[in-house]
This record gives sequence, structure tokens and C-alpha cells, in this order.
Amino acid sequence: MKKYQMLIGGQWVDALDDRTFDTENPFTGTAWAQIPRAGARDVDRAVAAAAQAFNAPSWSALSASARGALIRRFADLLTTNADRLADIETRDNGKLIAEMRGQLRYMPQWYYYFAGLADKVEGRVIPIDKPGVFNFTREEPLGVVAAITPWNSPLMLATWKLAPALAAGNTIVWKPSEFSSASALEFGALFEEAGFPPGVVNIVTGFGNEIGEHLVSHPGVDKIAFTGGDRTGQSVYQIAARSIKPVTLELGGKSANIVFEDAVLDDAVKGVVSGIFAASGQTCIAGSRALVHRSIYPAFVDALVAFARTARIGDPSRDDTQVGPITTRPQLAKILEYIEIANAEGAKLALGGKRATDPACGEGWFVEPTIFTDVGPKMRIAQEEVFGPVLAIIPFESDEEAIEIANGTIYGLAAGVWTQSITRALTMSQKLKAGTVWINTYRAVSYMSPFGGFKRSGIGRESGLSAIREYLQEKSVWIDISGSVPNPFVQR
Repeated sequence: MKKYQMLIGGQWVDALDDRTFDTENPFTGTAWAQIPRAGARDVDRAVAAAAQAFNAPSWSALSASARGALIRRFADLLTTNADRLADIETRDNGKLIAEMRGQLRYMPQWYYYFAGLADKVEGRVIPIDKPGVFNFTREEPLGVVAAITPWNSPLMLATWKLAPALAAGNTIVWKPSEFSSASALEFGALFEEAGFPPGVVNIVTGFGNEIGEHLVSHPGVDKIAFTGGDRTGQSVYQIAARSIKPVTLELGGKSANIVFEDAVLDDAVKGVVSGIFAASGQTCIAGSRALVHRSIYPAFVDALVAFARTARIGDPSRDDTQVGPITTRPQLAKILEYIEIANAEGAKLALGGKRATDPACGEGWFVEPTIFTDVGPKMRIAQEEVFGPVLAIIPFESDEEAIEIANGTIYGLAAGVWTQSITRALTMSQKLKAGTVWINTYRAVSYMSPFGGFKRSGIGRESGLSAIREYLQEKSVWIDISGSVPNPFVQR
């Protein structure tokens, strides 16, 4: 097996206690690489390296334009290595090679975008109401950013943090998921090749329950950027609050894909399939609830089931595969448990509902594309994040009922609307409590558009102009130009 090392302070190192763990291929169910299993002391040295790099002239004295040029150089290397990194991600987390190549080939755009934004960060001169005083603001980096990322789109979700954080002038300690660390370590080598000063980007690998809290609570960390489940996000938020650290949290979702009676049926069917069966449902924006107007409910369900039956399941490294494996063994067990819960609650199984046994699946961790109909809005299958290829279809009678059902969860990450009415589209986009609303499309993202959640789906925004603000702090500067100091006992 390939043996990886961590990146700390510009050096490739083992864990201080030499512990490792295996990473498994979800399609074959076998281990293929060894990853360092970091402990608290490894976190300490990574944070120390990041803090030292933040203050070193090789990084802190760089002009914003020079910092942008360095990020562009990294983006060029990423473009060259995109397909190689996509192959590693598919082996490590089981996502479709077609999707991973698309992600990796598109990913450099985040770095080009924020590289261009690096020297566009400007303060303000304020026409202050105090005579004899000049007031202006500065936008400054926060310091050391801890980026904690999940296993479902490892490099993309890391990029949403690293690109704006680096453009703003911060340094990074990145802890990838223990289930998808190999691609992160390969990614880290490109920062080194691009010429980033040692310690600007550090990568520590290991288990969240062993090093996660230590990283979040570390006094040398100035900001937390986390993507993952809402329960873990809650813990991260609570720990960060002890030292008043700013956080960006992109958490879970139970997104509604709403199909109105005037929708183009075939397009809506494709959109619902895209929302839940693409990436095997292992995405925070999964449209895991399909809300369908009762007048078209039977026809829509028939068309959806017929289309979903044609999905090609199997080897994710094949270009023609459409549904790949579940990334982790614990997640496989969780999905199958939720299917049992849905059956027990009285939902009607229309498709799938068990572990896939197709010969194309080999020894991998697969769940059949699963559809439940006649789901009640308060059933657990309609309220809790499954994070797998399991769709709950809920009928509705009116626009008002659709809004009530769609907003009736603790989450608010995304929503889809399928309609030919511009009035309805605009009304729904206003009334849905979600950070992203797609109209007649689904799962579209861009480096230019902000992404984040309402309610328990998170805090802050990633991508777009909003993102760089998450990694800056504003300073107000006052300069007396009057030449005299007024009464020192009275506030000026």
C-alpha cells in the first residue's frame, strides 16, 4: 500500500507517535493506502508552523498582488493535475469519475477568482463627524484558519475555504476527513510546488474524536471553517465559542425539490433524480424531499420510478456509471437503518430499499436508488438527513402548503422549484427559507455565487464576493490632524 505523510511547516512528516490508519476503496472494500494518525502534539506543531508562517516576511510582507500571483500559479498546477487528483478521489471516496473530473477541472476557477480578488480588498475613508480627525479602515487577515472538511467532495469543499482564506492573507491548518485524506495530501504537494512559503498550508490527518476538539479549541487558531453534519457543527460552534473564535459552518440539509402542476414533467423528473441519486445522495444539498402537486402526483411518480430504474450502478471509475458506492461503512449502515425506519413509519416503498446485489457492484458498499411515496411531512424520513440515495415524495395541494412543508424542518440549505410561472418562481424564491434556491435546475454551483445555509444548515457564506469577508477583520484607524489635544477628561 502507498504510505502518505502529513504536511507541516513545509516538511513531509509522520505522526509523532508513528501511528497510521488504512484508507479503503468503497468499490472494492479493501484498503489501498496508509495515512498518518495525528495526535494533539501533531496539531500543536501544525498550528505553530502556521502561526510562524503568518508572521514571517515571506508571507506577511508579500503584496496582495504577489499573493494573488502565487495563488494563480497554484491554479495552473491544479489544472495540469486535475484528472490525476480525480482518479485518487474516486478511489478514496467512491464518487463517480465523471463527476470528479468535472469538479477538479472546474476547481481552478475558485483560485483564479480569489487570486484576482486578493488586491481588490480595500478599506474606506470615512467622512467622520469629528473636526480635526482623519478616519479610515483597514481590512486585515485573521491569522491561522483551521479548515475541517468532510469526505463527500473533499477537495471542492476544501477549496471553498482555502481559496478565499489564502487570498485574504491567512495561513491554514487543514484537517481532512479520515475517510478521504489521500487526495488532500496529494493536493498539498501542489502548494509546495507552486512556491508557497513553508507553513502557509499545513495538513494534519487523523480522527475527529482524537484531534478535532484540540484543533478547534487551540489558542493559536484564529478562525474555524467547518463543513459536515449539523451535530458535529454544533459541537464545533460550542467549542469555538469558549475562546470567541469566528466560525463558518456549512452543515446538513433536507432540501425540498418542489414540482408544481405547470412544470415540464420530463425536466422535473431529471431534476429530482439529479437532486437525490447523483453522488448517491451523499451531498449536503441533496433534494431528499420531492414535494409534488397532487394533480400530477401519480403521473410524476410513475415517470420518476421508470427513469430511476434505468440508472446504471457499479464501478465509479467507469465513465458510464451513474450511481456509485456509499463512501463509508458506517454511512452504509445508517442509510439501511433509515430505510427500515421509513418502512416502519408507513411510507410506501416504490423502488429499491435494500443493499444492492448487482454483479456490477462487486464487493462494494452500495444501496439501491430508493423511493418512498405517500410520505408524511413529519415522518423521520422527511425530517432527518439520511445522506444517501433515499427519496421521500410528499404530495401537496397549494402553493401555501408547499411552502409550509418545505420550510418545516430544522434545515435551510437549498431548495428546488419546478414551474413555468415567473410569478410563482419569484414568490417561492422569496418565501423559501433556504440559502440557495434553484428554479428549473438543481445542483448548480459557481465560484461567483455565495453558498451557505439558513437555520441549522449553517453560518456564513462560501464562494463569491461574500466569502473573502469571512476571512478578514476590519480595523478603524483615527489620526488627529488638528495639532492640538482637547480636554483629556472628556470623550472626544
